[in-house]
Amino acid sequence: MIYFDSAATTFQKPVAVPNAVLRAMQTCASVGRGGHAAAMAAAETVYNCRLMASDLFDAEPEQVVFTMNATHALNAAIFSVLSPGARVVVSGFEHNAVTRPLHALHADVRTAGEKLFDEEDTLRAFARAIAEQPDAVVCTHVSNVFGYILPVEKIAAMCRERKIPFILDASQSAGTLPISLRQTGASFIAMPGHKGLYGPQGTGILLCADAGRPLMYGGTGSNSEDQAMPAFLPDRMEAGTHNVCGIAGLIEGMRFVRKQTAEAIFRHERELLAYAKRELSEQKNVRLFTGEGQAGVLSFRVEGEDCEEVAQALAQEGIAVRAGLHCAPLAHGSAGTADTGTVRLSFSAFNTPHEVRRFALLCKKLFPA
Repeated sequence: MIYFDSAATTFQKPVAVPNAVLRAMQTCASVGRGGHAAAMAAAETVYNCRLMASDLFDAEPEQVVFTMNATHALNAAIFSVLSPGARVVVSGFEHNAVTRPLHALHADVRTAGEKLFDEEDTLRAFARAIAEQPDAVVCTHVSNVFGYILPVEKIAAMCRERKIPFILDASQSAGTLPISLRQTGASFIAMPGHKGLYGPQGTGILLCADAGRPLMYGGTGSNSEDQAMPAFLPDRMEAGTHNVCGIAGLIEGMRFVRKQTAEAIFRHERELLAYAKRELSEQKNVRLFTGEGQAGVLSFRVEGEDCEEVAQALAQEGIAVRAGLHCAPLAHGSAGTADTGTVRLSFSAFNTPHEVRRFALLCKKLFPA
């Protein structure tokens, strides 16, 4: 199978990742639930992952909170910062992991920056919206549909200037683009473990500059006599048993990123993106959604073809892509594709130019102009 769906999850992992999961399953118990060898092995594993994440993302180890996924992390961040009816600014390219929690809070949401691959328009729109002093700003770093890299450093600076809490969704950028909790001044940065960090599903990270409000309540292995959640991080935001096996795999995924370097992985994905654009642009019946400031994600449509049927035809030939609205109807509304959706290619460190070439040849065969 040729796998071009890494914006959903990086299916191909370094071999050290599943090996670490199995090893942890055989050697680790639960963190903070005893002083025996298996509990201590679990505690060491989890702490080592905090250290690695804090090094990669310029944070303190205690600011690294483990979650089930980026959606869990974003919910924890949003419900920490916002109260029902709060005023919040988001980009025009947010995922449902942002918009649905805001809907549940009955938030007064203003959308800023709805022009695809137009950084200047995005910045002007955010400047206008932030001038109205909203309660918070939530913004994706990279669109999961179109690969548009938003100017989040400049948006974060606007928020710092006005002391407005900023939440960054790094679901599509962690592992490929520079991310610094310290430099952005973000209140929270959310990311999955199973995408650009090459870890297992069921893992995620919330970087916390603020103490946060617990999303779940329960045992932490600390302050057991107190019925309130601990006031200190990470315990305050980590109720219940950790996914120690997944976290062990996440260590190896992040180790792979650190060894390869995020810069090299991003450059590789961009080279594949450029190759795919050149090949697909030869087909007159294919519309590409592309522009400056694009990560390794490419959406397209085939004239006269249903996107889901295009993806299914490719799947039957052994090529995995994703079609539809990609859990991001707001992004499709901004791009004018809400009624049709798109077919999405998304690359990883394990893809090759040969795979892109084979995909392009199949497109010409299956969908001739």
